[in-house]
Amino acid sequence: MDNKTIYALSTVFGKSGVALIRISGKNAFLIFDKMTALPAEKITPRKMFFTQIFDSVSHETLDNCLIVGFKAPHSFTGEDSVEINCHGSKAVIRSILNALAVLPDFRLAEPGEFSRRAFYNGKMDLTEADGLADLIDAETRIQQKTALRQMGGTLLNLYDAWRGELVELLAYIEAYIDFPEENIPQDTVFKIENSVFKIIQAIESHISSNKVEERLRDGFQVVIAGPTNAGKSSLINAIVKRNVAIVSDIAGTTRDVIEAYVDLDGFPVVFSDTAGLRDSADKIEKIGIELAREKIAAADYNIFMFDAAETSPDIFAKLIEKSEHYMLVANKCDKIDEAKKQELAGIGCILISAKQNENIAAITEQLRTHFESIYEQGAACLMTRHRYKESLVECLENLKRFNLKKDIELAAEDIRLACRAIGKITGQVEVDEILDKIFSSFCIGK
Repeated sequence: MDNKTIYALSTVFGKSGVALIRISGKNAFLIFDKMTALPAEKITPRKMFFTQIFDSVSHETLDNCLIVGFKAPHSFTGEDSVEINCHGSKAVIRSILNALAVLPDFRLAEPGEFSRRAFYNGKMDLTEADGLADLIDAETRIQQKTALRQMGGTLLNLYDAWRGELVELLAYIEAYIDFPEENIPQDTVFKIENSVFKIIQAIESHISSNKVEERLRDGFQVVIAGPTNAGKSSLINAIVKRNVAIVSDIAGTTRDVIEAYVDLDGFPVVFSDTAGLRDSADKIEKIGIELAREKIAAADYNIFMFDAAETSPDIFAKLIEKSEHYMLVANKCDKIDEAKKQELAGIGCILISAKQNENIAAITEQLRTHFESIYEQGAACLMTRHRYKESLVECLENLKRFNLKKDIELAAEDIRLACRAIGKITGQVEVDEILDKIFSSFCIGK
């Protein structure tokens, strides 16, 4: 990263009422002298000014805009920064960006460079940067809530606490390295090893309780499964409120897996309509049935659906044995009598009519309650990146090798490597490869 002043459009390029252009770096306030009639020395930081902005070479007026300056370190990046709120036409945006390009030591920002500079200047750690990226990508209320919590430092505080304990233990152990003639008292050995054991337990618990982080990003997988003509396609159409699957009385109409994304009260859910489960001689249909069985095995939740007038939930006995989370749905209940309805309700079936759109809400409410309970179990400190888990596993491997029966220098190295592994998560060690991967995924103006 060089020391040039960077600039970029932070809003989407195209026709809009307002566009935001950001500038950050040691020469950011030069724009006031070169492109406005406002002298930089008279600018009050954090105060917005209405002014004409013009080309520094031709002095042609480019737009009337609102402009605000931020002095280091009181800015997003920790550097001198300026934000230009101009009109959002393509011509205005291009002209201002072209005018900025000719200013001395100015250049277009790279993807994520504003956030990267914020990290280098101590304005955020890597977990907060990841939270910011997740907030930008958030499509549901729960994704937004999780991202804001992470930006607030929940993961940073947790990982820093563990790392702080390990650093303290390391300092204690290294004190005995400096004085080899001193034997470590047995009660001290017990305290150190007990502290390491407690940290191991805490990290293992954190890893095991975080099973929903990827699902919050990619969507919980819910599979609608059952025999042919059970009404699975009608159900997925009713849930997503549009026709995503072909509905037909012809058995075997659905042969491939049809997926639809739904924001279920804040939880991202991918519903899959699968081929009807039956014995078939049709090669194409057999492939679809095999895909359906694979989807059922990998699902976060299965909806086992049957025609209440024709079959019973007993057909799912083998699938239920292998499913941890599922519901039984009796469709076409408008075709059965009251006694049959009570019988099915008594064994836990949800009674619906997908064609008549009756009681569909009972299905979505049960799903929402289930996902909410899973989310709340680990909501305070969800691991939202796979690299966090990789680093924590690396930390555990080093901690589990630690004991004070080996040479004390080797024991100290185990703790040091464990500290370094946690430091990779928050950015407290040199991790250029990780930084490149994280910030390259950001948009240009962030």
